[in-house]
Amino acid sequence: MTRTRSLKAAILLCLMIRAEAYAQAQAVDIPPGDLAATLESFAKQTGMELIFSADQLEGLRTQGAKGALTPEQAISKLIEGTSLTMRIDPSGAILIAKPQSPAAVAPAADPRQTASDAHPGSSLEEIIVTAQKRAENIQDVPLAVTAVTGEQLEIANVREFGELMKVSPSLSIRPADSAQNASINIRGIGTFAFSIGVESAVAIQIDDVPLAFQARAFSDLTDIERIDVLRGPQSTLYGKNASAGLINIVTKAPGDSFAGRASISATSDDEYAGNISLSGPVTEELSIGFGAAYREFDGNVSNLTTGETVNGSENSSARLRAVWEPSAGMSFDLNLNYAEVDSDPVYTYRVLSPDVRLRGNATQTRDIIMPGITPGSDNLQVTLDDQPLFRSEAFGQSLRASFDLPQGFTLLSITAYDEYESFDRIDSDRTQTTVLRNFADGRFDADSLTQEIRLLSPSSGAVRTTAGLFYANSEQRREYKRGPAFSLAEWNATAGSEQIALFGQADWEFVPRTTLTLGLRGQREKVDYTFNDLRTTPVAHFAGDSTDEVTTYRVGVKHDLSDDLMMFVSYARGHKGEAYDLTTGFNQTRANLGPILAEKSDAYEAGFRAQMFDRRFTLNGTIFHTDYRNLQIQSIEDIQGVPTFRLTNAGESRTRGVEVDFMARLFNRFNLFGGLAYLDAEFIDHPTATCYPGQTAAQGCTGTPPRQDLSGTRLGVPQWRANTGFDVTVPIAGDLEGLLSGALSWQSRTPSVDPSTPIDAYTIVNLSAGVRMVDRGWTLRLFVNNVFDEGYVVAIGNQSGTFGGQPAVDFLPPRDFERHAGVRLTKEF
Repeated sequence: MTRTRSLKAAILLCLMIRAEAYAQAQAVDIPPGDLAATLESFAKQTGMELIFSADQLEGLRTQGAKGALTPEQAISKLIEGTSLTMRIDPSGAILIAKPQSPAAVAPAADPRQTASDAHPGSSLEEIIVTAQKRAENIQDVPLAVTAVTGEQLEIANVREFGELMKVSPSLSIRPADSAQNASINIRGIGTFAFSIGVESAVAIQIDDVPLAFQARAFSDLTDIERIDVLRGPQSTLYGKNASAGLINIVTKAPGDSFAGRASISATSDDEYAGNISLSGPVTEELSIGFGAAYREFDGNVSNLTTGETVNGSENSSARLRAVWEPSAGMSFDLNLNYAEVDSDPVYTYRVLSPDVRLRGNATQTRDIIMPGITPGSDNLQVTLDDQPLFRSEAFGQSLRASFDLPQGFTLLSITAYDEYESFDRIDSDRTQTTVLRNFADGRFDADSLTQEIRLLSPSSGAVRTTAGLFYANSEQRREYKRGPAFSLAEWNATAGSEQIALFGQADWEFVPRTTLTLGLRGQREKVDYTFNDLRTTPVAHFAGDSTDEVTTYRVGVKHDLSDDLMMFVSYARGHKGEAYDLTTGFNQTRANLGPILAEKSDAYEAGFRAQMFDRRFTLNGTIFHTDYRNLQIQSIEDIQGVPTFRLTNAGESRTRGVEVDFMARLFNRFNLFGGLAYLDAEFIDHPTATCYPGQTAAQGCTGTPPRQDLSGTRLGVPQWRANTGFDVTVPIAGDLEGLLSGALSWQSRTPSVDPSTPIDAYTIVNLSAGVRMVDRGWTLRLFVNNVFDEGYVVAIGNQSGTFGGQPAVDFLPPRDFERHAGVRLTKEF
C-alpha cells in the first residue's frame, strides 16, 4: 500500500535552522544514511513540510549534504543520485517524487481495488532528463526533447536501435546491409555517405559517453531506463556531430536494494530471446548491477539457391555497472558493456523487368540468374550464391566520478574508451550467376578515447551554470575489396580525429518566472587520413590532414506562466566538422581537393510545456525552422573526366515544422502516450545533384558529367509521422491483474526524386495482453506484432544500372515485415 506522509521534525546532530530562516544558508554536515529517515529528521528540525511516498523511498540511501546550504539546497543534495525530484507546492510544502514511466501504471491504494475506486487525483509522475547536462524535469527544459521509457519501448515492441523511430516521430533510421552504411536523421537532416571519414549529423551517447561512430549503436536495446531524443542542433553542449540532434541512451543504474528481472520469449516465426538483470548492494558503499541478453531470429527471406533462410540476426550483449560511494559527496560509477551482432541482411526485388540482363550480358537473363523469383511488394525470396553476412563486436568501458564541492557545486569526470570491429560481405551481383560472379567484403574497426570534465552549480538559485572541458581522440580503419568480375576495387584507409572543446551554459532567472539561457562552445578539431589503392602498381598512397576551429552558441528565453505552463523561444548555431571522402575512386585529384566544407546551421524554435487536469495530462509542442549551409551529402564529381560518386556539399537546405508530444492518465489504470510531427524539408540550392539510374535529359539529367538540379525539391523524408501507445491494468482477483497494451506507428508517403523509389505510407499496430501476479512477480504476455500484416518498406534502391538499364528495384524487408505472434514470460524479484 502506498502511503503519503507529511513530516515535521528535526535533523539530529547535523542542522540547526529555524523555520523562519527558510531561505538562509547555514553550515550543514549530514552524514550518509537511510533517505527516508534522514528526511523525516530534517523536517522535524526545520519545521518544513515534506510530502513524499514512503514506498518510493524504500531502500534508498542518501550521500548526505555538507557545506553552507539553504534548506532547499540541502534537500536537493540529500536526494541527489536517486532520480527523485523536488517541487515546492503553492502551499509552501516540498513535494518529493520518484520519476516513473508515463506508461507505467499508478498503483492503487490496494491491489484489489478497481480503477474507479482508486485515488481520483492520481497524476503523472515527473520525468527526469539530462538534455542540458544536468538532471531536470522534462517540463522545465526549454528544448525539443522526447523521453521514451523502457516500459514504452516494450509496449511498442522496440527491441533494437534501428526501431527507435517507432516511438519518436521526428526520428528516421534507414537500415542497410551493414551498420556503417545505415543513416540516421532528425527533422529530415542526417548524413548518408559511404566514407569512414564522415560522421553522422545525429550524435549518439550512452550513459553520458558519446559514440565516435554510429555503427556502434546498432544493437539490441537492453536494460534501458530511458532514451531521450533531442531534436535540432545541439552543438553547443554536445559537439560537432550533433548538428541535427542527439539520441541519449540511459541504462538502469544499480539500486540500494536487491532486485532482479528475468524474461524469456518466443514467436511464431522462430525468434527466441532471453534476458536477465540483477542489481543490489554488496556493502553499504558499493552497489553492483549486471545484465545480459540474447536474441536469435532465423530470418524472413528464403534463399532459393542455397535453401537457407536469411535476413535474420543473432544478438548478444552484457553489461556490468558498479557504483561506489566511499564517503559523503563522492561517488564512482564504473560501466562495462559488450555487444555482438551476427546477421545476414538481404534485399529482395519488388520490381524486376523480364528483359533484365546482368551487366548487359545477353546470356545472363532473368531465368538464368534469378530462377523462381516473382518480384513484388511482398516478395521474400532471393537467389544468391554468396552468403551475405554482417558481424560486429563492441566493447565499451567508462568511469564517471562525482565530487561535491563547497557552496553546493558538483564536479564530474567522465572517462571512456570504446572499441568496435566488424566484417561485412555481400553478393554484389545480387544473383546466382556463375559467369559474372561478383562479391564485396570489408573489415572495419575503430577505437575512441573521450574525457569530459564538468562543473555544475547548484540547481537552486537565480543563476545556474554548467561549464566543461571535452577531449576526444578516435581512429577508424577500413579494408575493402570488390570483384572479380566487374567494378573492381581493393583499398584500405584510416581516418583520425582529435578534438578539444570548452563549453558552458548559464541559466539566469533575471525576473521571477523568466529565465535567460546563454550557451557557448569553442572547439578545435584536427582530422587526418591515409588511403592506399592496392590495385595500382606501385600502390598509390595518399595522406593529409586539416584543422577546423569553430565557435557555436545558443540563446533562449523561457517564461513560466504558471507552475504547469511554460513557454520558450531559442536560437542555436550548429556545426558539423570537415571530412575526407575515403571511398572507392579516391585518387590524387580528390586528395588535392582536400576535405569537404564544414556543415553549418541556424535553428529557431518556439514551444510550450503544459500540464493540466491535476497533472493527469501533459502536452508539449514545438515549432521550428532550421537553415543549413554546406549540407554534407553524397553527390557526383568530375574526376579526370569520369563521373564518380563522391561526398560534397549542397549549397543550402531548410527544414521546418511542428512537433507535439503528449502523455495522459485517463484513469489510474489507463495510460496513453504519443507524438505527432509535421515536417517540411527541402533543398533550397542544390544544382549539382547526382542523377538517379536511368534518368534522361528530359527528366532533368544534363551536362558532362550528368547532373540534376534539386533546388526546391523535398528531401526524402515523410511529411507526417505519428505514434501512440496505451497501457491498461485491470484487477482480477487477489494479487492477479489483467494487462492490455498496444502501440501504433504511422507515416505518410516518403517522396523520392527517383520515380521508382518512393515509399508508400504505412501503419504498424502491435498489441499484447496478459496477466500479472503482483505479489509473486510473475507476468505472462501474449503479443501480436504488425497486427494487420502490412508489408512495409524502410530502405529501397534502384538497381537498373546493374541490369542493362532495365527496371529493377529492391528493398530490405524489416524484421516485422509479416504479422507474427509470440509469448513472453517475466519474473521480477
